[in-house]
Amino acid sequence: MAKLTKKQKEAQSKIENGKTYTVAEASALIKEVTNANFDASVDLAVRLNVDPRKANQMVRGVVTLPHGTGKDVKVLALVTPDKEEEAKEAGADYVGLDEYLDKIKGGWTDVDVIITMPSVMGKLGPLGRVLGPRGLMPNPKTGTVTMDIAKAVSDVKAGKIDFKVDKHGIVHAGVGKASFDAEKIAGNARELLTTLVKLKPQAAKGVYIKSIYMSSTMSPSVAIDTKRFTEQ
Repeated sequence: MAKLTKKQKEAQSKIENGKTYTVAEASALIKEVTNANFDASVDLAVRLNVDPRKANQMVRGVVTLPHGTGKDVKVLALVTPDKEEEAKEAGADYVGLDEYLDKIKGGWTDVDVIITMPSVMGKLGPLGRVLGPRGLMPNPKTGTVTMDIAKAVSDVKAGKIDFKVDKHGIVHAGVGKASFDAEKIAGNARELLTTLVKLKPQAAKGVYIKSIYMSSTMSPSVAIDTKRFTEQ
């Protein structure tokens, strides 16, 4: 434990107290301060000046990270038999319908994303209590309820993620792995931040993005300059 504390202190010493960094600087720095003995995830926490309790200030969207997530995303395609081959060819890990609905009813949720068709959504309604809290309920707004199953599966496998502001006004999203080049982490982070700017609700007043922090699993956080992140 003492050894870990020493590592933490060493990592913290590399981050200048009170300084905000550009996305490029933060991406390089996060690689320096990550000491996990596994390929840590790199995440952004963006605090927005919105009230998520109000429908006209809810921020939710999707973004395709140009360099992928670095994660092997497990996809379940809940489709009718005529769409099964399309889903399999696109790379879905699990394909079917009734047998998987039964598994989910039994508590099985060992997937990252569920993609389905509009005609199947009625069967998913009763499973909301299982899927909702885990963020697995398909939603037309995020492209996971569609007739173009192949494109939806391919997009997710290529690095498409969905995000939603939480009740505290913060968007949490993964933007890669610590093993990525700093340039790739920065590219993914910029893509997410640019998308968030485009999604600014008209009802949101004043400074929209209050703070941005980048961190990896078990690393200290690096503050990013909110005023110039879209340019860096």
